[in-house]
Amino acid sequence: MKEFFIRRYRSESGQGEGRRTLIRVDDRGVITHADSNAEAVLGHDARQLIDQPITRIVAARQDDPFSSSQRHRFSSGQPVIITLRHKDGFFFTAEVALRLEEKDSDQPASAQIVMRESQSLDPRLLQLVEASGELGIWELDLHTNRVSWSEGIYNLMELRSNADITPEQALFYCQTRQTRVRALIRRCISRGQPFAITFELITSRQRIRRVRLTGRAIRSGDQIVKLGGTLVDQSREMEQEQAAHQARTLLAAIVGATPDLVAAVDTELKLLCCNEAYSRHFQKAFGRLPVVGQCLSTQLQAFPNERRLMERLWHRAFERDGFAVEMPLTSQRDNAQVYEVHYQKLNSPDGESIGAVHVARDITERIRTSGSRNYLNTHDPITGLLNRRELVKRMSRLLEQTELPSSALLYIDLDHFAKFNDSLGNGICDRYLRELANALGLKVRQRDALARLAGDTFVLLLENCSDSEARKVSRHLLELIQGFDFEWKGENLSTTASAGLLILGERLPEDPEQLLAQAADLCHTAKVAGRNRLHAASADSKALREGEARKLLAHLQHSLDNNQIQLAYQMLRPVASATWGDHIEILARLNGIEESDDWILPATFLPIAERFDLAKRLDRQVIRQTLAWLSDHILLEPRLKYCGFNLSLATVLDDSFGDFLQDALASSRFNRDCFCMEIREAHAIQYPDEVAVLCDTLHALGCRVALDGASVSSYTLAARLPVDIIKLDQALTGQLHQDPIQLVMAEAMHKIASSAGKLTIATGIEHDDSLRKARALGLHFGQGYRLHKPQPLEALAPVQWDVSQPGV
Repeated sequence: MKEFFIRRYRSESGQGEGRRTLIRVDDRGVITHADSNAEAVLGHDARQLIDQPITRIVAARQDDPFSSSQRHRFSSGQPVIITLRHKDGFFFTAEVALRLEEKDSDQPASAQIVMRESQSLDPRLLQLVEASGELGIWELDLHTNRVSWSEGIYNLMELRSNADITPEQALFYCQTRQTRVRALIRRCISRGQPFAITFELITSRQRIRRVRLTGRAIRSGDQIVKLGGTLVDQSREMEQEQAAHQARTLLAAIVGATPDLVAAVDTELKLLCCNEAYSRHFQKAFGRLPVVGQCLSTQLQAFPNERRLMERLWHRAFERDGFAVEMPLTSQRDNAQVYEVHYQKLNSPDGESIGAVHVARDITERIRTSGSRNYLNTHDPITGLLNRRELVKRMSRLLEQTELPSSALLYIDLDHFAKFNDSLGNGICDRYLRELANALGLKVRQRDALARLAGDTFVLLLENCSDSEARKVSRHLLELIQGFDFEWKGENLSTTASAGLLILGERLPEDPEQLLAQAADLCHTAKVAGRNRLHAASADSKALREGEARKLLAHLQHSLDNNQIQLAYQMLRPVASATWGDHIEILARLNGIEESDDWILPATFLPIAERFDLAKRLDRQVIRQTLAWLSDHILLEPRLKYCGFNLSLATVLDDSFGDFLQDALASSRFNRDCFCMEIREAHAIQYPDEVAVLCDTLHALGCRVALDGASVSSYTLAARLPVDIIKLDQALTGQLHQDPIQLVMAEAMHKIASSAGKLTIATGIEHDDSLRKARALGLHFGQGYRLHKPQPLEALAPVQWDVSQPGV
């Protein structure tokens, strides 16, 4: 049911005017109510509209307020302008607003429940009750000594209705409990004490049924005049118990016939059953027999490491249909046996998890035999994870794919683990690594490759995993390591980990070892930066050789430490109309490593900055040096209208960047609205919420924000993201003069941005034809070599005249 307010709409005033009427329409589209204003607005008397379809007053099908095209507008609270038909036949424009929406089925029923008065039941109702409940009613009149049965008892005993039978003959059918039934009836007659007894009854057709006989005294004043009660058939419960007993017997025979370790638990980890092999292994490992019906967590309270591992495995089994692991079941002995353990979830008939079962098979000898050399060649002997050789092989297969899916490589190194080796020895540390590897394995997908390279280093290859999901998994694993406790002789062993996350894009090196080296470098920078943290970057397909990369890294760090980042700028020129003032984008350069070398461009040193987590520091250094240079050239203050800075992803995700920028701008004499932070479209698409928060922070400081590299994939983003400027991607604007499709898309982006009150900048203007097309489209600014080539920032300095000199 929906309620609509309708009023006439006048386009010249831009709003509804005059009276409005309320109509109510049910889910079938039939009008069920109209108020007294219906005649003034629609021409129809309110009573004439009742039980009429809504289509009677609308002009056309597209004006139906129930149509799908109108539904989403009503749901957002917006009024809808449609055309209606007046009773006199003319059409008029109306403003329709949804007042209330409720499904007819959601309206409460008007029926009530009251207690039935004490009067005789309808015989047909009694028959229905007895048939559905499989019961019967009996009554004994003590004055006449006459017993009466309802039809239900005759049916239970498989007798013909109204069969000629005495109470003594009836007791014959309950041979095993005749004496007990008589005694209960006598006690009820003499003392008025109610009774209930369950026994097996033999029907007239020699069938055995389990029934429950109940009785109570019926009094008249203080005197007992009657007995009455029920006879309820419980044969189904008996059959279910027998079936359950047979199932338990069969299960015990099956699990007892296998040497594998078999056990089943419910969702509270209470042991439902286990075989003799499981009991022997449990007693050998933990010094006690498992107790059916008790919680396994309670039974392993004295063994915290095994208890935690066991709980993780069982809970994982409750969530999945089935999985298998290869692992030792206990770390109490140095030469622990390795088992292949299969877990299978137990479901109820309605599909809910009610427990799980595991079957463990000893594969120690199989691993040790020559037939299992492949396992030893591909797995780490301590943790059972993949080894380096197998990981590299899987990475090679991934790199050979023609269409590489979104993937990532996570490199994890434990912090301060060497202290464990020094104080506890290799044996205890191996147990710690084995338990930690099992915990990590439970948190990754089965298709992911988790490997132990050496020592305390783990690597995880995440296939078909997006950037954001890979970051989420990485953080969860670091949190798991930080919260993982290993108890040994009353002492808790715990540590943290540093990690490097390498995002695998489209262009990758052919050698997997290069990817491992890049991920290791990211992990190393995380350790140097303070440990227990994650550093992430995209893989570099044109990675420098290790020696060259280290040399460039040292040069970049030296330039940052000594404020030697070289600044350049590129002008942005007005395209559609003349605009006064300087509009520039700040560009970073590095001096050549050798004095004779040219400047090093960002395409070379930015991958190194991202790889070694220096991008955030580089952004801040560029901003500091630019503001310092501007403070020395205050004459630029009236001219500078736009000064753009490119922000890296590390800065976009840095919560403290707003505080840094506020401190940096505090002493600047330039207007803050001339400073603009440029955010890449790819980063905004990947982290829209974080970018929106950053935009709000920058606007609060008085700065502007630009979306750099905007393309057709971000139509909605460009319109809704709180940015001030849209810089169209070079791939979209660089070929405007040759590609008509690019021209149409650029025009659409410009119209969307202009409608949202944003300026547009066409990047990559390299030709006169592209410039003419950009001007024809009405784009506000252009940027590219055709308009201005990058120059050192010093070239922007205004010419100063010394007025004290003669002749000036």
